[in-house]
Amino acid sequence: QVQLVESGGGLVQAGGSLILACAASRSIFSINAMGWYRQAPGKRRELVATITTGGSTNYADSVKGRFTISRDGAKNTVYLQMNSLKPEDTAVYYCNAALTVANIPYNYWGQGTQVTVSS
Repeated sequence: QVQLVESGGGLVQAGGSLILACAASRSIFSINAMGWYRQAPGKRRELVATITTGGSTNYADSVKGRFTISRDGAKNTVYLQMNSLKPEDTAVYYCNAALTVANIPYNYWGQGTQVTVSS
């Protein structure tokens, strides 16, 4: 089992930056992949960025070149650096941990943190 605690959301003007942090209750290197998802009002939850145990990253097209996912193994924390923010980035951002145990996939979610970008 994994507990995830997000922090770092808030209100920012368009063009600004924010960094989100997700602290895990176990070594992030024991987790197959960690990532950030977001959900805007009235929309489905969507992938923002992921990072695997091996360090491979994946980004949604809408955030490529603006967002960067990274990790600190010593702190069991994954970060999402968000630059050049746009009003359409406004959403609740959720941290996700995906792991497989005995060939059974498990997904764990944080409580979410609100990001609001004003125009």
